Formats: sequence, structure tokens, C-alpha cells
Amino acid sequence: MSSIALATAADIPRLNELLAILFTQEADFRPDLSRQSAGLRQIIENPALGHILVLREDSAIVGMVNLLYTVSTALGDRVAILEDMIIDPGYRGGGGGSRLLDGAIAFARQQGCLRITLLTDRTNSGAIRFYERHGFALSEMVPLRLLL
Repeated sequence: MSSIALATAADIPRLNELLAILFTQEADFRPDLSRQSAGLRQIIENPALGHILVLREDSAIVGMVNLLYTVSTALGDRVAILEDMIIDPGYRGGGGGSRLLDGAIAFARQQGCLRITLLTDRTNSGAIRFYERHGFALSEMVPLRLLL
């Protein structure tokens, strides 16, 4: 039986395992347990910053996604940034990713968000198709980063 729930501090070790999988797949990031733990804890302990949703199969966490909040001046209200969407490779292909993403979209609406923005590697055509099937569209915006 699968369910979607908010992550707790007790879930951080498993969330770190999932992030390690994700960050070895993405070109821009590398796993770093201490930084990942600190970031996860900040989100979990500060709901105004965002929420982490987990997908459980029975009691095991098999997926996660972050919703981080900000205010859009273009829309005049709260929006979400979707990050760290990952399903354990052993559970892919069974619809869990769609359930988790649909749950995140519904949760963002409940939080008053008017838009969700996400980034994925431009070479990850499978992820792009997945998000497009769920209503996301490519943007003309180009992400730029400055590490501080």
C-alpha cells in the first residue's frame, strides 16, 4: 500500500540515501552527506521555507520531492520550486513517480501556490517527457548560478 506524507527528521537518513542516488545522476551536483542533512533538516523544521513529501510503500520510503516557497512579483503571490524529485530505482515504472508528483502538485495548491517551477538536466529527455505529461512546459528562461 502506497501513501504520501510529510517527511520528518527521523526520515533524514533515508532521504540522504535517495539524494545520493539523485546527485550521482545530475551533472551539476555531487553527494555530500553533511550538507544534504543540514538542508533537509532546515526544510523539515521550517515549514515556511518548504515541505518534503515522501512516497511510502508500506513503511519504506521509496521516493521524495521538495517544495520550496517564494513569492513571485509577476503573479503577486506564493509559488513553489520543485526540487529533488527521486524514486528509488527498484520502484520505478510502477506509477509511484506520477503519484508523488501529483501529490506534490495538489499539496502546492493547498499551500496557495500559483506556479511550480523545476529544473532538470537538459539532456534528461525522459524526465522532461515525464514532467510534460504532468502539465509542465519548457520555459524560455535560462537558469544561471553563482556559488557564494
